[in-house]
Amino acid sequence: MNTDKAECGHLTEFSAQLARQLDAYLTFQHPDAMQQPDTWRQALAQPMPEDGIGIQAVLAELGEWVIPNGSPIPNPGCTAFITTGATTIGALATLAGSVAAPQRLGLTAFNFLEELSLDWMARMFGLPEEMKGLYSSGGSVANLVALGAARQAAFEALGIDPARDGIARPCRLYASAECHHSVQRAAAVLGMGRRSVCGIDTDQQGRMCPAALRRQLMADQQTNLLPVAVIANAGSTNRGAIDPLREIGETAAAYGIWFHVDGAYGLPGILDPRVLPLYDGLDLADSVIVDPHKWLGAPVGIGATYVKDRELLNRAFTQEAATYLEGACTNDVAAHSMDNLGIPYADMGVELSAPSRGAVVWALIREIGVAGLRERIIRHNTLARHVAERADAHPNLEVVSAPTLSICGIRYLSDRWRDLNELNRRIHRRMVQRGRAIPSTTLVNGTLAIRPCFVGARTTLKEADELVDEVLAVGQEVAQMNDEAAG
Repeated sequence: MNTDKAECGHLTEFSAQLARQLDAYLTFQHPDAMQQPDTWRQALAQPMPEDGIGIQAVLAELGEWVIPNGSPIPNPGCTAFITTGATTIGALATLAGSVAAPQRLGLTAFNFLEELSLDWMARMFGLPEEMKGLYSSGGSVANLVALGAARQAAFEALGIDPARDGIARPCRLYASAECHHSVQRAAAVLGMGRRSVCGIDTDQQGRMCPAALRRQLMADQQTNLLPVAVIANAGSTNRGAIDPLREIGETAAAYGIWFHVDGAYGLPGILDPRVLPLYDGLDLADSVIVDPHKWLGAPVGIGATYVKDRELLNRAFTQEAATYLEGACTNDVAAHSMDNLGIPYADMGVELSAPSRGAVVWALIREIGVAGLRERIIRHNTLARHVAERADAHPNLEVVSAPTLSICGIRYLSDRWRDLNELNRRIHRRMVQRGRAIPSTTLVNGTLAIRPCFVGARTTLKEADELVDEVLAVGQEVAQMNDEAAG
């Protein structure tokens, strides 16, 4: 089929068909993709076509073989990961951007919303007025960008431009022992090396110990290591722990070190008045990250980095001039949206080509407002507390990690099992295979916990209760199977 003819259809016709297919998927009445994997794999594993089959036929195949065999992650009962299914407006705004603004450049409404939505989030989360942001693909790149700024600042203080000339001295990053592993990866990519990350001890609740940080900083003063950043969690991915931000930030300031706060998951928790005091000290941060594709319900692929001095990002990540870009626009008075590239986001991070992410975040906030997002955050935190309360009240359950935010750790107890970690590991795998409630697991001080994380916009008290019921039902089933095997 001629390619031009294949593109002649109207979006309204085809998007309506796709919407019906996706609506059917969101009822979650279909079996899991691995129930009949051979069927859809054989249907899709066709030879590469020489001639195309057209939009209508491709949509039919999407609806029959691809969409119904998608991921269970958007299911309200799936609480395994901190990323979740996008809200409807998030998905629609993404579609709008992919059609109407496929690049993050130019003087368009979409690019206007990049800066506006970043400013909205900064105000919503109580960041200092001078903080400005940059979108990227998620927390991993957001941490990389923030630590790139920290590296730039540390070496510029020595009269060195590390982005231009490279690193001339071994570095040290100080992070909670429960920091996200993207911190180590960022250190590697930035040339400081994974071993430059020094894990600071945490307390029983998973929070960084400021005294341990101070001891390490004092010890490192006797070395040639250049301190680059102190990294605190505002909601760790493991347990949702919030480090004592003020004490850590004041310690970093006393030693003249960049203070970075990783709030990829947990920063929106500041909207819950019950935990708001735990964010005291956020104003001391030199950089903060947050992922709208976690708790705000954006499609996966949207993170944000905030820094007090965005010009540092320009120096850390600027690219060499390209004649095909620089000559395409002018700095004169704009009579056309392509007369100027707009804010040079491409020089502030690691992406040149990037989608219009700001319109998605703008749409999410515009749809339900700060009040709606606050209600969601409070609801999710309440769900985690509800799970903990039910576990406390049942003789066969135990709270392993009490919730601070929307993460809770529980385990099943049985006096017929010596190895409770193995028992709960089997319970978890059985729960996943049943597909009704799908949490993850984690280790908390050596104890394996079944770990739900409530972030899905569609997740309610019903799913929280179903999860506890599943742990109890499957726990009894697995314990009984063990008795029968032993007998």
